[in-house]
Formats: sequence, structure tokens, C-alpha cells
Amino acid sequence: MVTVAENIVKTLRANGIERVYGIPGDSLNGFTDALRKDGTIRWVHVRHEETAAFAAAADAATTGGLAVVAGSCGPGNLHLINGLYDANRSRMPVLAIAAHIPTTEIGTGYFQETHPQDVFRECSVYAEYVADPRQMPRLLEIAMRSAIEQRGVAVLVIPGDVALAHIESDRATVIEHARPVVVPSGDELEKAAALLNAARRVTILAGAGVEGAHDEVIALADRLGAPIVHALRGKEFIEHDNPFDVGMTGLLGFASGYRAMEAADAILILGSDFPYAQFYPDDATTIQVDIRGAQLGKRHPLDLGLVGDAGPTAEALLPRLAEKTDRSHLDDSVEHYRRTRAKLDDLAVPSRGRNPIHPQYLARLVNEHAADDAIFTADVGSPTVWAARYLTMTAERRLIGSFTHGSMANALLHGIGAQASHPDRQVVALAGDGGLSMMLGELLTLTQNRLPVKTIVVNNSSLNFVELEMKAAGFVTYATDLVNPDFAAVAGAMGIFARRVEHSDDLEDAVREVLDHDGPALLDVVTERQELSMPPAIEAAQVKGFALYAIRTVMSGRGDELLDLARANWRQLF
Repeated sequence: MVTVAENIVKTLRANGIERVYGIPGDSLNGFTDALRKDGTIRWVHVRHEETAAFAAAADAATTGGLAVVAGSCGPGNLHLINGLYDANRSRMPVLAIAAHIPTTEIGTGYFQETHPQDVFRECSVYAEYVADPRQMPRLLEIAMRSAIEQRGVAVLVIPGDVALAHIESDRATVIEHARPVVVPSGDELEKAAALLNAARRVTILAGAGVEGAHDEVIALADRLGAPIVHALRGKEFIEHDNPFDVGMTGLLGFASGYRAMEAADAILILGSDFPYAQFYPDDATTIQVDIRGAQLGKRHPLDLGLVGDAGPTAEALLPRLAEKTDRSHLDDSVEHYRRTRAKLDDLAVPSRGRNPIHPQYLARLVNEHAADDAIFTADVGSPTVWAARYLTMTAERRLIGSFTHGSMANALLHGIGAQASHPDRQVVALAGDGGLSMMLGELLTLTQNRLPVKTIVVNNSSLNFVELEMKAAGFVTYATDLVNPDFAAVAGAMGIFARRVEHSDDLEDAVREVLDHDGPALLDVVTERQELSMPPAIEAAQVKGFALYAIRTVMSGRGDELLDLARANWRQLF
């Protein structure tokens, strides 16, 4: 007879699953042994379960399909939580197999006992406990369908003895992804058209929801004479081949995106959950289109909310719109973007003399030498800033990050999943020194699994973005120093080709060499610690915060830090 675990593997195989990420453990023995006997599904062995969950999230993001992760009982599956939060908040379909202690011991305070179905409830769309083999395979089918259709994490909690129990039904159901086309009603589309036709200056804000709708959004912008501002998660889907692109807004954005929003008298939000209320204009007519009705008006008051897919909704809206002959708002916004882009590019230059390398220059070189279909991942913090501002998207490039959950250390972990699922594509992980050192052991995952991820370390010996936040709030920087090793030497000891660069003159050759290497490679780049990533609009509170920071820093005897700050950013400030 077939066991529950064997049926799970059979069902995964029938649904095209090729990889499972995780670390084995005794409570997972039934499942891992079923994988061994089946032989068609690869076990991607990582060094920490958090990595497994982040890798699965990137796998799902880049393939568009269901990804699978597994964790043993107690601490094993608890380690999955952070990565599962990231996957769930980024709306990535992931199935998590969370092993549990023996059924007869549940509730006794047994070794490694937790209550996973309760623990995982907040980071999933479905979390259920399999107490009896007769619940299977139905609960597996429900979990998979929930993950796929709700675009989130589904957790199946299975005690080790249940996984080894024989199953009555050995069916293997294929879960087909339903693909409905959701468009607002005719009356709603007419209302939207009336508001947009009455406006003189329309700006489009595009988010992750415009995936697959590039051409429809471009056509809409052309009809409306509207510049297109993108949120960070929309960058990879709308920036490329876009004559209406004016860049990004938000805390990590730059001036042209902010200005195109502020100058508009109507904002059309397409598939975006952009969270920063201070970057929405107060007086503009605001229309939002989102496939999830509960998201409408969540971030900013609306004049009209529409439930629909971005592409089909844009296509249905287009014939109802009058062509705007006055394109001055668009022309002005595009010209402002050109000037803003030029200023940003002026910062991406070699440092003078033997000063530390400007991170903008590093990002520019990575962008220039990476493959046209590269998959980039970026750590939260300053690596994400430089990725947002200096990585140029093509129709094939991807940019993956913890852009909603905001976790440290995601770049290498996402890179593992992206590379495992796309072995023939270049994967470039832009890692912060704090993030990489947090999960440094995962470099061994690259060598063990023969994953040729290119890890670029932005090494500024600090929790750099945290320092910037402290300065902006008026605090003297504290507890942000990092005493780093030579990351290239560490990587070399792990069997990874590595280079370390401390001066601009050596950087371009090193970037090219690392990106061209046939196998995993790491580039450790010593960058300017005091580099400021200026927001698109500086508020009075931030000015006050920096002034307080300066005063308090001098009074605490660290005035030399201000001199370093001025030296590093003179070209930005004056």
C-alpha cells in the first residue's frame, strides 16, 4: 500500500513540481524517503530553513508556478516563518510541508512541540493540520489550490507518523490554475472615462499588478498623454521599452517620479499597493484598479475604485477615452525625467584618488555587464536603492526582492531559488554586508548544489540604510558598525571564485570577471559608507533631523563623521 508521503510526492510530480527546498529531519523522513524513491523531484538542500522559504518564493516569482518547501517539526519549520511571510506578502504561491511531532504526543509538551497550524496562520492563506490519513489527499489538494488561486502560502502540518501511514485513496489530482478575465462593469468604465477625460494632467502609477499588461498600459498612457510612474515592484514589468517612463516615486525613488505625481490633477493607479501616503497628491482625482477589491482605497482616498485585471481593464477603458491633444504634462514630465536621470548618472562615476568606491558606480557597472535576461535580487536597504535607480530592465530581466516584507538577507536566498529554477540564466544577487553575513553559510548552498549565482557584496562596514534613517530622524548613529571579514577570502574557502576590490580603477575588470565566471562567484566591493541615497522630496522634518544629527554628533565627539559625510556627498548636495 502507498503511504501519505508517497502520495504527496506522486501528486507533486503530477503537478509538474521539479524542486523541493529544505533541510531533512526525522519527522520528515517519510517525505524525504518518498522523494528519494521517486527520483524525479530534486531536493535542494540549504543550510537554514529560512533560506528554503525565500528560495521557494523566488522560484514561484520567476516561474509563475507553485513552489514547495519542507521543514521538520518544531524549530525546523519555525525557521521557515520569515521567508513564508515574504512569499505570502509578495503573493507568491508556495506550498509548505510542516512536519509535526508524533500524533500521540501532541499536547504533552513533548520534545520540539509547537502548534504549527496556529504559528503559520498569519503568514499564509491556508494552514491546516492533518490528524488522520483519511484527510488525505483532499487536504493536499485544497492546500495547493489555495496557494495557486489566492497567490499565497499554504501550509500543511503533518505528523511524521501520519506521513508514514497508509492511504486509502492514491489519486493524484492535477490542480489547474484558473485564469478568469476580470473587467469592471460598463457603467464603472464609463465613470472612469468621464473622470479621466475631464482631467488635464493624468499620471499613471503602475505596480506589480501590471505584469503581463505592458503594451496595454503603454497604449493607455499614449491616449491620455500620461507619464508612467512605477512603484518598486512594478519596475520590472513596465520600465522597459516605455517612452512614457518617468521613473519611480517613494522613499527609494527620485525627483521626476515624485514631480509627475504632484503635478497631476488625476492619478490612475494600476495594480499597485504603494504604501507611502505622503507621496500621493492631496488634491488630484484618484482612480484605482486592482484585482483585489479589499485593496481599493487602502492607501489613499479614492474618487473611484475598480476591481479588475490591469491589462483587460486598460484595454476595455481605451475606446472610451478621448485622445488628449495637450501633451504638455507628459512632455514636461519626460523632460524632467531626462534631467533627473542625467543627474543620477553623474553620481555613478569612479571615486577620486584612493577613496572608497561609490555604490552608484558599482551598480552602473553591474547593469552594463550583466546579461540582457539576468535575474537580479537585491537585499533590503541600500542595495535595493541602487538596484531601483541603476539597474535597467529589459523585457527579459527580472528584479526580485523582499520589497513588501522588507527582510534583511534576502538577496542570496532569493538568488538560490531563482538559479535553481533557471539554471541557464545569469542570477546576480546584490547583497549588503549585513545581509550576507547574517546568512553567510548559504554560500555553501551554492557550492553544494552547483548554483552559479553571482553575489555582489556592497561592503560599507555598516548597517547603512539604518544609519541613514537614524540621521534623518536626528539620532547619532549607534550600534550600526560591522566588523567584516574579507568576504572574498571567506567565499574562496567555500569553493567559490571570488575577487575583492577596494579602488575604482580595479572595479570594472572585476565586475566583468565575476559575471563571466562559469560557476558561483563573489565580488566583495569596499564602498563609501557615508554615501547618501537622497529621497525624491526632502521634508522639513528630515532637514531638522539631519541638523539635530549634526549637532548631536559634534557634541558626542564624533565631528570627523560629519567631515566624512560632507566629503562623500559634496557632489550631491552642491
